[in-house]
Formats: sequence, C-alpha cells, structure tokens
Amino acid sequence: MATVLIPLAQGCEELEAVTLIDLLRRAGIEVITAGLDEQPVKASRGTVLVPDTTLDAVKDRDFDMIVLPGGLPGADHLDADARLREMLQRHAGADRYVAAICAAPKVLASAGLLDYRKATSFPGVLDGAGVTGLDYQTGAVVQDGRIVTSRGPGTAMDFALTLIELLAGQAKRIEVEGPLQRPHVA
Repeated sequence: MATVLIPLAQGCEELEAVTLIDLLRRAGIEVITAGLDEQPVKASRGTVLVPDTTLDAVKDRDFDMIVLPGGLPGADHLDADARLREMLQRHAGADRYVAAICAAPKVLASAGLLDYRKATSFPGVLDGAGVTGLDYQTGAVVQDGRIVTSRGPGTAMDFALTLIELLAGQAKRIEVEGPLQRPHVA
C-alpha cells in the first residue's frame, strides 16, 4: 500500500486538505496527516482538523508521496518550516512524488524543486518566486516527472484523482471516481 504524508498548517485550505485525505483514503492509500505542532489545525474557513500525528514524529520517515494543501496563511507556515523543506528535498532527490495545490507550490519553489519544470498554482502565487526556468501552465493539474501541482479549491478533486492514478493505477482512479457522480465533459 502506498503511503502519503499530508502536512497540515494553521490556515490551510480545508476543501483541499479534506478532499485529498478523503479521496486518497477511498483508494486504499495510507494517508498520514501531520501538524506542524501538537495543536489542532484551524483551517482558513474555521474548520478544525485534528492531525494524526506531528511533523516531528514522521520527519525521518520515507513516504511514496508528500502532498501540500494550499490556503493562506497555511502555505506560508509550510514554507517557513525547515523540517518540511528538508523532507521535500530528500523525497524529490530519492525520486519520490511531491505535490502541491493552490498557494503551496511556492513551498516547492522555495525548496528549489520547480527550477526548469512545468508547474501551476493559484494565479500569481509563483510570480516573483525566483524560480529559474519555470514553465508556468494554466491546466487544472500539471505533472512534470515526480512533481505534481494544481490550481486551487476548484481543482482539488481532479488533483486527488490524478494522485490516485499515479500511486494506484488508472483502474483504482476509475473505481474511486465512479461513485462520486462527477459530470463528464466530452
């Protein structure tokens, strides 16, 4: 079974965080949520999330994927966390997946993971981020090797389903997506 770490910071975007947690778990993927400290996380719209553990407890563990939900100031808190930056660099260096949505791609930029890559984000987030050779895209989900980025709350379901396909295959994505009753655009 694949393992995914989703760090949760105060002020994260709850729609993104909960969509990721929910859909990845529906796919049978082991999802571990980790707070930056031992406190419950109050998300950007006031929803309180209780992480499974703390970042300190899992910082030396290897995961198949690390996924960062966005939202502000949540992404700023993730960006300021040296433990997380080291984990992202270590995982990317080991050819493991790292993924971020909305404002969180700036965390990948700060870690030096978006240089000479295709990526997307919430509009304007990567402006002035100092990313060398960034090929900014406007698609809902953009993958460049083992780096996956997405636009924002409205693309969270597409993002989560893409991550499921990467970790568990297309058949698992179809199995999870079917009961969601999503309209399909031809």
